[in-house]
Parts: sequence; C-alpha cells; structure tokens
Amino acid sequence: MEENTLQGEVNQGKDIELGGKITLSGFHDVEPGKLVVIKKIVGNYVKKMEEKTQNFEKVSVHLKTIHNSEFEVQTKLAANGRAYSADVTDFNLFFAMSRALDKILSEI
Repeated sequence: MEENTLQGEVNQGKDIELGGKITLSGFHDVEPGKLVVIKKIVGNYVKKMEEKTQNFEKVSVHLKTIHNSEFEVQTKLAANGRAYSADVTDFNLFFAMSRALDKILSEI
C-alpha cells in the first residue's frame, strides 16, 4: 500500500493537518487535483491572516456537501485571543472557500 502524503500533511481519519496551524476536515472525498488547489488557496489566505494579526493561533476549514451539488464551507480562525468564523454555501467549491476566507480576513 502506497502512502500519499504531502510535506507537512498528516491525514488521520478525516482531518488533514497542514503545518500544525491549519486543519482541513471533510475533504477526504475531494479529488487530489482539487485538493492541491484548495491547499494553495488556504495557504495564501493564512499568510495574509498571519500578517494582519499579532497572535495567529490556528485556522480550521470544514467542508460539507449538500445534496451532492452544493458546498458549505465553515471556517474558523483563532487569533489575537479571539475567535472569528464564517460560513459560505456555493455550487463552486473554490468560490465558497475564497468567500469564506475573505469574510474572516475582513473581520480581523
């Protein structure tokens, strides 16, 4: 059995850990090609969040599929001693991800 993990990723059960500060859950059924794009999107937003905050702790992104066609993305950020969260539902997974992370970035 071949192990398919990327650098800094631990896939235990349903959660994917990236660099210790990012958790992706519910992404186990996403195609590998789309998952690479999702990781890049999240990574870019996390860099921006780290720049805007004094005390960045962690980001978690949870994906739910609704009726096999719509995606609900729930994001949570712990930084500056506060919790920020945003939920977005869209038919396009990448738009949902970007919009949810944008909402959190604008709240900081």
